[in-house]
Amino acid sequence: MSDTNSVKPDSTFEVKSSPFLQAIAQQIRGQDTYGVYRSWSDELLLKPYIVSKPKKREIPVDGDVDPMTISRINAFYRAAAACIEKETGFLSQVVVDINHEGFGWILVFAGHLILIRKTMRDAHRFGFDSLDKTAEEGEKLVTKAVDIAKQFAEVAKL
Repeated sequence: MSDTNSVKPDSTFEVKSSPFLQAIAQQIRGQDTYGVYRSWSDELLLKPYIVSKPKKREIPVDGDVDPMTISRINAFYRAAAACIEKETGFLSQVVVDINHEGFGWILVFAGHLILIRKTMRDAHRFGFDSLDKTAEEGEKLVTKAVDIAKQFAEVAKL
């Protein structure tokens, strides 16, 4: 394996400009017990999150959800929880329950307060059009969750 793994992103978007994308890369590396991703660039780590609409149509929804897709979903929402925790100081936890058909739900909570609740359909096709969209969607989730946490801080502390 090369020490200079890299990928040319589809846009001029810089991963370093998005704390959320950096958090996803951190989550992926945190789960890498053998150090495989140690020398990979953030862009290369995040490339699987880019799934174009034509590519989504090619992905079959019959059969079990690919374990790598489940791992990407987990890293995405764990990154959101990490960003929320960083901004609010409340320990945030993630629960992901997706069945083999790709249906389920995701919860991010702090104390007794649910910060993010998301129903998942077609988990097989989880992804975004670009890194811009990935960052935008993640930051939108984090912003809403931080607002909820600030509004109901006493519940999040329980």
